[in-house]
Amino acid sequence: MNEKIIMLGTGSAMVTDCYNTCFLLKSENDCLLVDAGGGNGILSAIKKSGVAWNSIKTMFITHSHTDHILGAVWVIRQISALMNSGKYDGNFNIYCHDECVDSITAICNHTLAPKFLKNINTKIFINEVKDGEKQNAGSIRLTFFDIFSDKTKQFGFKAVFPSGKVLACLGDEPFNEKCRNFVQNCDYLMCEAFCLYSQKDIFKPYEKFHSTALDAGKLAESLFAKNLILYHTEDETLQTRKRTYTSEARTVFNGNIFVPDDFEVIDLK
Repeated sequence: MNEKIIMLGTGSAMVTDCYNTCFLLKSENDCLLVDAGGGNGILSAIKKSGVAWNSIKTMFITHSHTDHILGAVWVIRQISALMNSGKYDGNFNIYCHDECVDSITAICNHTLAPKFLKNINTKIFINEVKDGEKQNAGSIRLTFFDIFSDKTKQFGFKAVFPSGKVLACLGDEPFNEKCRNFVQNCDYLMCEAFCLYSQKDIFKPYEKFHSTALDAGKLAESLFAKNLILYHTEDETLQTRKRTYTSEARTVFNGNIFVPDDFEVIDLK
């Protein structure tokens, strides 16, 4: 099975040396875009990934923070332009909770020209999903869930690939036990790790409602995950991030650990 994660960005909100966290999930024939970063950098990211726009039929937006949602309007603009020129086949579906639906709709209405807006609700659909709802991104089966954020409303998801591999994405805030049934025993756990626990006094993750690599490792072990993917980090330690984050999480987690760079591909095995 040709199933993989393509990390388009791995950084937190205010990074400048990498892109904001967003990624593609690919099966043999289908491609899901998760979040879009904070601007038109998503256009460059998709280009560098080598993935054709026409293959991306579905997008999921976790929440309405700038570093996740503002790139969505550029995705919509690009796909709408391709539709207008006859270079995009079929429809494009966006899934998100009600507050994101309102935000994306408002941003588009205020910033896009009528020639791009005309495809919304005819070929481009912004679909509200609720806690526990199931949808399909082609052959990838999705279950969305509220992560019970203490800040802005946010959803995570569980993805089941055609092979049966299960991937769980927890969004970019600390885990809430109410979500356990959605994510435990997954093959791949995607978890934010803003910084190292050993550097918590420098980067202040808990003040920002974020976790550390050590916290993520403990969580993955408690959820019986087989593989842990750490993302949404600070960007001041990019040169050593892969080594140091892996080392810290490995002290408490016995599975495989991935600390990807932008554009790194993780094959789901």
